Amino acid sequence: MNALVRAAALTNYLEVAGSLGLDAIRQLADAGLSAAVLRTPDLKIPVERVADLLERSAAASGCESFGLRMAETRQLSNLGPVGMLIRDQPTLRDSLAVLLRYHMALNGGLALVIEEAAGVVVIREDVVVGRSGPVRQGIELAIAVMLRLMRQFLGGEWRPRRVCFTHAAPADISTHMRVFGPCVEFRHDFNGIVCGRQDLDTPNPGADPAMARYAQQLLDTTLREQDSIPSLLDDVRSTALLLLPSGRCSIEQVADHLGVVCRTVQRRLAEQGTSFSEVVNKLRTELAHRHVDGSERPLTEVAALLGFSAPSGFSRWYTAQFGLSPSQARLAARHAPDQA
Repeated sequence: MNALVRAAALTNYLEVAGSLGLDAIRQLADAGLSAAVLRTPDLKIPVERVADLLERSAAASGCESFGLRMAETRQLSNLGPVGMLIRDQPTLRDSLAVLLRYHMALNGGLALVIEEAAGVVVIREDVVVGRSGPVRQGIELAIAVMLRLMRQFLGGEWRPRRVCFTHAAPADISTHMRVFGPCVEFRHDFNGIVCGRQDLDTPNPGADPAMARYAQQLLDTTLREQDSIPSLLDDVRSTALLLLPSGRCSIEQVADHLGVVCRTVQRRLAEQGTSFSEVVNKLRTELAHRHVDGSERPLTEVAALLGFSAPSGFSRWYTAQFGLSPSQARLAARHAPDQA
């Protein structure tokens, strides 16, 4: 089943595409999307097509910061009822807890995990679309939207300690510097935001408990009507995606993050015709295409990103999956345009 995202994910697409000289309607059609999706923010559309649209648009315009530009003027209202509920929470920590609970209903391809230790908070995000190919624009869009959400509570000038991306820096980093500031880093081992624990506990002076209760009722009703309540499979997939680079992607760790026992994870996945090892293998397959074929990152680092403790284990797995070694696959990918 294809992951779906609210069409509101394309907020500001028309404006950014137009400012860069693109025919937005043509770009949408080429990605298999109707222009009508721009007028119906609650419509659910395939994550894969949105990711494809953003990558196509970035390539056609020559703007490596296309997704980032879309995020620059996003508001909590673009998140629909979830945004209403987030806005009236007493602290940023409470707001992020709401987002953790409902993010899969907003975007079935978004993985989100928040970790805290020694006074430091790491908000990990990634995008999985179920096919090979780049998702850089979607990742940058998601992290920039998260930063804007945090600044709703912490002020427009607030800066995190670090903003991290696994991909390489663009040729022109001016937009990244404008949005994130000098704390942005590339070729990291995860995508996400690092901040202090005290930031999450900042009180929200504008919190309205009565409005929060109303937003909760509205949200629950909306999700029931749309049948948008995420499955455990969605939660397992998104959590596993973010735990892979840490080397802690075991069923025990995933179950702990989800607040359930391992047997529950095993049983629920079996009910949906899959297993934990199959979920992890599919994630690794998508990430392998992304980092082997689509980047110049050293293969030793790619092995770590996919959760392998040693490059030799990664090489054996890759060869078994694809019939050639990672280095052979990367060489073939480099020569593919010449052969075309």
